Amino acid sequence: MEIRLETITPIFQTTPASTVSDEDLRSRLEQEAADIDPSHYWSTHHQLLPVIAFQTQSNPSPTTLPSPSTPLYNPYEGQICGRQLSEPVSAFLTRLPPLTTPQTPSCPWIYIANPYSDARPSDEDWAGFAQTGEALLEAHKTAHSPSAGYPKKGPLARAGQKLETRLLAAAQEKRCTSGKWMLFPSPADVDRCWGLVAEGTANRELGSAAKVAPDDDSGRARLICVYTKDFSDRADVKRVAERLKAMGLLRKKGLGLGDEDRGIYYKADAFTHLGITSGNVWGLKASLYSSKELLAGGGGVGMNGPRSRK
Repeated sequence: MEIRLETITPIFQTTPASTVSDEDLRSRLEQEAADIDPSHYWSTHHQLLPVIAFQTQSNPSPTTLPSPSTPLYNPYEGQICGRQLSEPVSAFLTRLPPLTTPQTPSCPWIYIANPYSDARPSDEDWAGFAQTGEALLEAHKTAHSPSAGYPKKGPLARAGQKLETRLLAAAQEKRCTSGKWMLFPSPADVDRCWGLVAEGTANRELGSAAKVAPDDDSGRARLICVYTKDFSDRADVKRVAERLKAMGLLRKKGLGLGDEDRGIYYKADAFTHLGITSGNVWGLKASLYSSKELLAGGGGVGMNGPRSRK
């Protein structure tokens, strides 16, 4: 076969000489270099997940890297706002201190999971629960015309108790059983409180996971949620409350009340998902447990216990 050399496209072609002089090119490159601000890159460099992975692999921590035979789970793996399995808790707290970490779309909360927990969000049917729950709320509103506020006696109170029981049963049926104890430390105290919660969660002393609100520039108290797997497991819910108390996280500060503990409240995620907050139009209590009642031997709504909740 005859090959005509003029039909072959050269791999390298000679480009026309640039019309930009060496002096112009040098001036432009010097200006571009002067415009570069490396401070932003280095200020966020330590938060990049490849950097975290490299640092923890180079300096592994025996307390954060269990034996290979231990099955671990982290729903926040790969998320910049969550603690990574290979990341020591101390490094995580340094990387994302809640006092100064800004709240952004990519970091609406700061998360940490108990890697040994068997709680799996993938098992939950939140869409199915929302459909059932919203139908129950609408039916109750139509039948009883409740108003904001919590009736403590009478037919409306009894109807509210039945509604709460049905909502909790629907949540259990759809495996949407997670719930959380809620702490509200001041901004000045949030790093200390969150450090205790984060260490306790990672070390299996608390519940399945925890999260804290980053800085939203409001100056208000920060919300810390300490999660448990099942709101109906009163023994486990109580155990976590006892541990929070032992950590000193229920202690009142700056109120001249000595060693008296403040009450905190436990709320089912099912109620959060349905938008049931204090003063709701259904006249429902938003929380299931009070720490003061539970630690004194009481219970919560739907759990065969007292009902003096927020």
